[in-house]
Amino acid sequence: MAKRRRSNPLALAVLVLLFERPMHPYEMARTLKERHKADSIKIRFGSLYTVIDSLVEAGLITPLETVREGRRPERTVYELRPAGKLEMHDWLRSLISEPVKEYTDFEAGLCLIAALPPGEAIEQLKRREHRLDEDCRALRAGLDGVLVSGLPPLFVVEAEYRLSRMEAERQFVLALLRRIDQEGWASSPAWKYLHGGRAEADEKPKTGPKRRGKKDAKG
Repeated sequence: MAKRRRSNPLALAVLVLLFERPMHPYEMARTLKERHKADSIKIRFGSLYTVIDSLVEAGLITPLETVREGRRPERTVYELRPAGKLEMHDWLRSLISEPVKEYTDFEAGLCLIAALPPGEAIEQLKRREHRLDEDCRALRAGLDGVLVSGLPPLFVVEAEYRLSRMEAERQFVLALLRRIDQEGWASSPAWKYLHGGRAEADEKPKTGPKRRGKKDAKG
């Protein structure tokens, strides 16, 4: 079977859910929501049926039965096929083992930060640090609450990873603020040139080379 293009982690989430047990789409959506997987996977529940159809077409899952609960509409229960199990394992191995360059918005902002005046850059970084501190506290409290309930840490390890990244980013921002505000970056010639120094340089009168006098011309 040709290698699938893996561009939608929601498809992997469906494979993993069906690895646990057969489910219908509504149960899949409810389970992902209850487990807060939308914090780690961009889940568009409106496209869930499209993802399921693509997995059926690829031969990775298959309809098992149609069920009806009370007066609710009939729902199709899907199960994982052997090819789907192989695809799930291969996809997970790739995600876990292979680092991938991620183009984050913050990194893009950092690589262009010199276009902001130093004072404004400091102000915006302080805002980010404050927000990161709040988010870290909230996530840590939520994580502690989940673990107290008895859920094994294995099933929330992605939240621990997200927390560690947020804490590391906050420390980076604090260090960057010190370098800009206290260690001289704000007054560096290159940064000053972009915000005022360039205009001053442009305003200076430009003089051409001195004309040589007759005596000089004769040597």
